[in-house]
Amino acid sequence: MDRTLAADLDRLPELLDATRRAAVDALATLDARPVVPTAPTPTPLGPEPHPEPVPEPLPERASGAVAALAAFQDRWAPRLSASAGPRYLGFVTGGATPAALAGDWLTAVHDQNSNSSLDGGGQDLERETVGWLRELFGLSTAHAGTFVSGATMSNTTGLAIAREWLGERLGVSPSEDGAAALGPVRVLSGAPHSSIAKALSVLGLGRAALVPVPTLPGREAVDPAALDRALADAPGPAVVVANAGTVNTVDFDDLPAIAALRPRHDFWLHTDAAFGAFAALSPDHAHLAAGLDASDSLCVDLHKWLNVPYDSAVQFTRRRDLQARVFQNSAAYLGPLGDQPDLVHLTPENSHRLRALAVWFTLRAYGRQGHREIVERDIACARDLGDRLSADPAFRLLAPVRLNVVCFTLAAGPSPDRLAALARAASAEVFVTPTRYGGTPALRAAFSNWRTTHADVRRAAEALRRAARETA
Repeated sequence: MDRTLAADLDRLPELLDATRRAAVDALATLDARPVVPTAPTPTPLGPEPHPEPVPEPLPERASGAVAALAAFQDRWAPRLSASAGPRYLGFVTGGATPAALAGDWLTAVHDQNSNSSLDGGGQDLERETVGWLRELFGLSTAHAGTFVSGATMSNTTGLAIAREWLGERLGVSPSEDGAAALGPVRVLSGAPHSSIAKALSVLGLGRAALVPVPTLPGREAVDPAALDRALADAPGPAVVVANAGTVNTVDFDDLPAIAALRPRHDFWLHTDAAFGAFAALSPDHAHLAAGLDASDSLCVDLHKWLNVPYDSAVQFTRRRDLQARVFQNSAAYLGPLGDQPDLVHLTPENSHRLRALAVWFTLRAYGRQGHREIVERDIACARDLGDRLSADPAFRLLAPVRLNVVCFTLAAGPSPDRLAALARAASAEVFVTPTRYGGTPALRAAFSNWRTTHADVRRAAEALRRAARETA
């Protein structure tokens, strides 16, 4: 064994303790650090990190873990955003609850590749965790679930199963014969997330297969009557992608109304509920997620509102048989398909990190009640920010705050460049991301972090007001 590696092994407890101290320091300073470290050079998309350093050459000789930790602390840690903190409101980014953090550390410690029943402890833990998630979101046992890396992979997996279902309806097998065996495919959606088009490209169905369906006036929710007409015009079986929480305004398609179209039309219902599924945890908002169980496949992203570390999501489906047909991986050292296929047969990944452990930890530690409190507090904080911006003549809300996202713009002269300048000017205190809603350039603040409080809302609102004045 290399002498330095052997020395690190001998002093492993001290190395882990040094890492623990670095982690504690990083978390303890979240509130005081700039949310996004900025540099003087502007970009059209908002805050820019520190200028990229000149890459160092690959080390030739060993220096040990202590030296590597010191180099990281000096060279890279100052450039990392405080995305685990309470005012990182860009995208929909959670943090890591204390229990989830503990689970994630132990995931690395135990280093399981939990894809085969030949070594099945990790698979059993994942199945128990999936069962808890199914209960959390009000799904029936007809749904089987599998962990994946994020919403994009969850949507891709769900649409891959939908592709196989189309083949089943047409008497072909795309997994065997290729997507071309299907002929033209129609995927209908009102306001799909960008990952849907990406998934269709990856799956060989093509971005052109995505057919936009009119939404309700002033909404991002699909018009059920327009969807009814579009399905009637479809030349054969189709795929409908429903939204349970759009990215700009957290609008929800009427899932029961969509499901009610099934007696008249032949379609697979895939629901993108990446963060909208968490509405099911709040009694006051659970009606928004009504009908999730009717989905044939369902995407839920866990490193958003469940507040587990990147990367983590879950993919549910009613047709695990089709899922295994698509992703089966035949090798002598792998388990059989069977009625309960090994995880290696269920996603594009052969290597499958034990993502379930951080989820298991946070659900075991805080239960439904604890996670409901996070969801409801974030909703209240989003409404608080919406109220504060509405009361300021410099800003204008572009949509009601339905759940946890505030979509807003400048009341006068909103342009992409001006909004980007505003976002940069505020980025030390709050991070928001650019978007476009109804043709209007806008900014978007998404609340999903377990640490966020109304005090953070006050700081964020003041930073945005100050930035609006500075960039006027």
